[in-house]
Amino acid sequence: MLTIYGVYRSRASRTLWLAYELGLEFRHVPVIQAYRLADPHAPDAPLNTRSPVFLAINPNGHVPSIDDDGLILHESLAINLYLARKHGGPLAPANHAEDGQMGMWALWAATEVEPHSIQILYHRVGKPPGERDPAVAEAAIAALRGPFAVLDRHLATNGFMVGGRFTVADINVAEVARYAMPAPELFAAAPAVKAWLAACHDRPAFKRMMAEREREPA
Repeated sequence: MLTIYGVYRSRASRTLWLAYELGLEFRHVPVIQAYRLADPHAPDAPLNTRSPVFLAINPNGHVPSIDDDGLILHESLAINLYLARKHGGPLAPANHAEDGQMGMWALWAATEVEPHSIQILYHRVGKPPGERDPAVAEAAIAALRGPFAVLDRHLATNGFMVGGRFTVADINVAEVARYAMPAPELFAAAPAVKAWLAACHDRPAFKRMMAEREREPA
């Protein structure tokens, strides 16, 4: 049995979306981020990323993690690549070239996009108004114009991230790009990205994941 650790309102959303796409049976353990709690070490604190029972699973103290019949893995994008390869089908790489491309785009998303897209999310909508810094958000938007232009050219030519079809690579990149949605000016300048992300979000598995996310406390 596959076990997925992490609440829907975390990077575990990426793995939960993929699990729905693949039709996997899994056990979900909702581990909340410690920073969202007043005292993660309180006796009555919910299971969180600083709880000893979870640190025994992931000593880094981050979600998601998975336990796949005894194989423990961390890092959402790597988890998704593993699950797609294991279960096969159209979401998985069809050959070594696609496997390499999927790995490339996962690392690209993690290094070129996410450090900036997460700041847009935090400083435009995520943090309380008094803690938002418009200058941080604007700097992140400026930093993303180049990567978004690269992604836009790729999608305008290829339609999807890899292989001309929807794959795990689309899930991985879309979930990183989603953080930048509070900056509509980025998407206005990248129409292929905007259309692609809308198509990803129209998938039933994504809608199911987001419905579960909305049921969780903000």
